[in-house]
Amino acid sequence: MPSSTPKPGISSETRAPAQTFRDKHGRALLWCWQGLGGTLAVAAMEVAAYFGETPLALIPFATSIVLVLGMPEAEAAQPRALVGGHLVSTLVGFAMLAVFGRSEPAAAAAVGLAMVAMRVSGTMHPPAAINPIIVVMEAMKPGFLLVPVGFGAVLLSFYAFGWHNLARRGSWPLRWW
Repeated sequence: MPSSTPKPGISSETRAPAQTFRDKHGRALLWCWQGLGGTLAVAAMEVAAYFGETPLALIPFATSIVLVLGMPEAEAAQPRALVGGHLVSTLVGFAMLAVFGRSEPAAAAAVGLAMVAMRVSGTMHPPAAINPIIVVMEAMKPGFLLVPVGFGAVLLSFYAFGWHNLARRGSWPLRWW
């Protein structure tokens, strides 16, 4: 007959609770919800590219969508990092384009400088590192900062807010700024 007393040295408070069926499957359902949100966000980005002036390959949000919808608890997925990181890195790209023109070395240096600028400004968003490459290599016009970059980052923030909070009220963002 099994004893109901805990083994010596192991109290009931120190044992990890068994993962419940609801916990295990609830997490999987949440991941599916996040994946569906990412699918719809990328589809919307494709439609916007089709009807807009910027080709899909030059809209820098696919990896941001994955981060913001797939890892919403990450610091880099918060609105300040999302919006600020895209704006800061794009501005660095324009500065490098103005000084050095269109070249691979300028694009590479722009990524490094964008990393530093995002760190200094507290807006580190790794997916935004593509922006200076796009700006420098494609010699983008200044309007690129506003549309698609600025508008797209703000729109993604609001989309993520709505999507995450449909599944779990108050779950995103951890902080707005």
